[in-house]
Amino acid sequence: MANPPHILAALGEFDLDPCAPIGRPWDTANKHYTVADDGLNQEWEGRVFCNPPYGRETQKWLNQCAIHDNAIALVFARTETRMFFDSIWQQATAIFFIKGRLSFHSVDGAKGGTAGAPSVLVAYGRDNADYLKNLKIAGCYVDLSNRVITIKGD
Repeated sequence: MANPPHILAALGEFDLDPCAPIGRPWDTANKHYTVADDGLNQEWEGRVFCNPPYGRETQKWLNQCAIHDNAIALVFARTETRMFFDSIWQQATAIFFIKGRLSFHSVDGAKGGTAGAPSVLVAYGRDNADYLKNLKIAGCYVDLSNRVITIKGD
């Protein structure tokens, strides 16, 4: 499935999409890696847009976003998960909860149904946090850079 074009337009230009679909109706960045390229194990450069495969592999991609420190990721807003605690609450610079549920698009550009869960944009790096802060879409921006977050329990 392809990313919603209004989200991509609002986020500005990206240098790399390391997990782009093989067939896509529009580009998400200047350079794309697909599953055939194993983008997780390629060299990342510049500003990165990352809509990782959802599931058990998502955290690996978010951890790479944190290491690269110049990325925006689009994932489900499953705030209760270990992945969210480890790779977002503790590593991201900022997050933007998108109001409502997104609709993704098929490879021919046709709009599909809504996603099975709400989505969040995750910024790694101050410049990307500023992009999220200034987004012109409905949602809620949360700055995590001060790390005034108390996580309790295991």
